Amino acid sequence: MNALISVSDKTGIVSLAQGLHALGIKLLSTGGTAKLLAEQGLPVTEVADMTGFPEMLDGRVKTLHPKVHGGLLARRDFPEHMAAIKAHGIDTIDLLVVNLYPFEDTVAKPGCTLEDAIENIDIGGPAMVRSAAKNWKDVAVLTDATQYATVLDELKVHGSVSQKTKFALSVAAFNRISQYDGAISDYLSRIQEDGSHALFPGQANGRFVKLQDLRYGENPHQQAAFYRDLYPAPGSLVTAVQLQGKELSYNNIADADAAWECVKSFDESACVIVKHANPCGVAVGVNPLEAYSKAFQTDPTSAFGGIIAVNRPLDGAAALQISKQFVEVLMAPGYTPEALEVFKSKVNVRVLQIDLPSGGSTAWAKGQNAMDVKRIGSGMLMQTADNHELTLADLKVVTQIQPTPEQLQDLLFAWKVGKFVKSNAIVFCKGGMTMGVGAGQMSRLDSARIASIKAGHAGLSLAGTAVASDAFFPFRDGLDVVVDAGATCVIQPGGSMRDQEVIDAANERGVAMVFSGVRHFRH
Repeated sequence: MNALISVSDKTGIVSLAQGLHALGIKLLSTGGTAKLLAEQGLPVTEVADMTGFPEMLDGRVKTLHPKVHGGLLARRDFPEHMAAIKAHGIDTIDLLVVNLYPFEDTVAKPGCTLEDAIENIDIGGPAMVRSAAKNWKDVAVLTDATQYATVLDELKVHGSVSQKTKFALSVAAFNRISQYDGAISDYLSRIQEDGSHALFPGQANGRFVKLQDLRYGENPHQQAAFYRDLYPAPGSLVTAVQLQGKELSYNNIADADAAWECVKSFDESACVIVKHANPCGVAVGVNPLEAYSKAFQTDPTSAFGGIIAVNRPLDGAAALQISKQFVEVLMAPGYTPEALEVFKSKVNVRVLQIDLPSGGSTAWAKGQNAMDVKRIGSGMLMQTADNHELTLADLKVVTQIQPTPEQLQDLLFAWKVGKFVKSNAIVFCKGGMTMGVGAGQMSRLDSARIASIKAGHAGLSLAGTAVASDAFFPFRDGLDVVVDAGATCVIQPGGSMRDQEVIDAANERGVAMVFSGVRHFRH
C-alpha cells in the first residue's frame, strides 16, 4: 500500500505516519511534510522523486501530475485502468492524507491583504482530495486529524479500511472542499472595485453542519433537521450539551434559542421564561432562585410548559422551585449535583448545559451572530444582527419630569427585554422584573392592552412601572393606554412625525419619557 501525505496543519501527522510505516505502508510526501517525517527518522519518498518532475512556481505546482492523479483515480476493478497506469509506470495510491492551506484563518486575521488571501488558496490539495474522494472504493482520503485514529485502528485490525469508512471519509472530504470553496467565494465576492470590502458578499454560501434529524418540524406533518454554523460562536445554543430528557423538538430549539439569547444579555443573575418565542417572564436577582421566582410571577399561566434559561450555575434550591412547574427545557451554564438530582425523577425535562465565556456581557458579545438571515419564497433576506446595546449615556430625556435613578434602571431593563419580544412589543417592568408583556400584535395599542390584562391575571399592579415600546408611538393614544395602566416612565425610540404630540402628552400626564434613538422590531 502507498500513502501520500501532504498537510498544512501538522497536528497528529507524525503519529499517523509512524503507525502507517509500522504496518508496512510506503510513505510519499511533499515539501515541509516530507521534511518533518524525515526528521523523525521515517523513510519517505518525495513526490518530486516519484513524478520525476520538480516542485515549481514557489510550490504552486507539485502534485498536479498524472503519476499522482493516475494513482488516485485508477479503478482497481477496471482492467483497462490498471493496464494504463502500468504502461506509464504509475503506482496506485491507496491512502491520501491532506488538509488545505489555511485560507479561512488567513482572511480572519486583521490586515489580511488580497495578496495574502490569494496565496492561501490551495489548488493541488483540493484537486487530490476530489480525485481520491471520487474513487472512494479504492482510496481512503483523510482531511481531518480526528479521522486518523479510526483509520489506523481498522488497518491494524483488518489490514484495510472498510468500504463504510471509506465512503464516510469521501463524504467528509467533499464537504470540506465545499466549505473551503464557499469561504473563498464569500471573501472574494465582497471585494469591490476600489479594493474595499462590501458588508454583504455577491454570493452567499451557507456553511452549516447537521447536528441531528428531528422528529418533525414546527407541525407534525413537517420534516426537520437541526444544523449549526461550521464555526459556531462560543456560548451559543448549538454548543449545548443535553444532560437528560427527551429529544429536543423543532419548537423546543427555536424557543430555547430565544430564551438563551435574552438571558445572556444580562450581567446580573437573570432568568428568562419563554413561551412560543416570546419572553413571558424575565427578572434579575441576587441568585437564580430569586430571579426565577420573580420571572415566574409575571405570567404563571404562560410559564406552564415553557422554556427556562438562567445565566448562572443552577443550585439545588432554584432547581427545587423550578421543578414545581411543568417545564419543557431548562438551560444553565452549570448545575450543582443537588440540582441534577432534583430533575432525575423528571425524566422528560430536557436539561441543557451551555458553557458561557467569562467576563459578563462583554464576553457574551463574542457569541453573537454577526448576520441574521430569513428565508422568503425562492430567496433570502440578510441583515446585520440586532446587537445594539443601550447605555444610560445613550438616553435622551425629552420630558419636563426627569426619571429617577431607579426608573432609569427599570427603563434599561424593560428595553433589554423588549428587544426579544415579537413586534409590536410593549413591556412593563419594575424592580428588575417584567410585570406585563404584550407581544406580536398588529396594533401597538393592543399590545399595551394585552400586557395590562396579563398583569391583572397574574395579580400584579402596574402602578409605578416603567414601560418599553420597541418602536415609536405614532400617536399619543399608545402613551395614554400605558399611563392609564399605571406607568410612570416610558422608553421609546422616538422619530415619529408626531413626537412632540407624544412628548406633550407625557408632560400633561406627569410621566417621564426618554428616547433611545434606536428601535427593536422583531418579526
